[in-house]
Amino acid sequence: MIEQIFFYIFAILAVASAISVVTSRNPVHSAIYLIVTLLQVAAIFILLRAPFLAAVQVFVYVGAVVVLFLFAVMLLDLGGTKAKEQFHQQTVLGVISAVGLFAVMAFMLTKGRLTTPTGGYTEAVLANNTEVIGKVLFTKYIFPFEVVSLLLLVALIGAVVLILNQKGKDGA
Repeated sequence: MIEQIFFYIFAILAVASAISVVTSRNPVHSAIYLIVTLLQVAAIFILLRAPFLAAVQVFVYVGAVVVLFLFAVMLLDLGGTKAKEQFHQQTVLGVISAVGLFAVMAFMLTKGRLTTPTGGYTEAVLANNTEVIGKVLFTKYIFPFEVVSLLLLVALIGAVVLILNQKGKDGA
């Protein structure tokens, strides 16, 4: 019962901060809200007894991706653009999509089940989940793992090239 209460607290905080990511006008504040969202997801992983995934969530997403995002935002000065230029006249479509999403969520909350079966996982089975994830990741999924690492490297190099091109145009 106490885990369910914590789950609802973490889920509500995650959804509220995710909405704040999208609605915030300041990109630095959006990045901070994104950090809060990702930390709430890590807390939910802890509740699911997946400490390895929680640690990966914190180290990779909060520690690396968001920091890289903050550096890109600060170096490219993305806060100077006007909100009207960012949305490109898509406000009506965005409102319709949001109303549709909330209608589907309300339907699922009223007609769906809020309880799920616990499954056949005992504490002993859950204790070695890090070992199982590591074996599967580095045997069966080694190719996608390496492809993702190369994509992240290309994205980093692309960000550096964009920053250097922007500084070259500004004469700095």
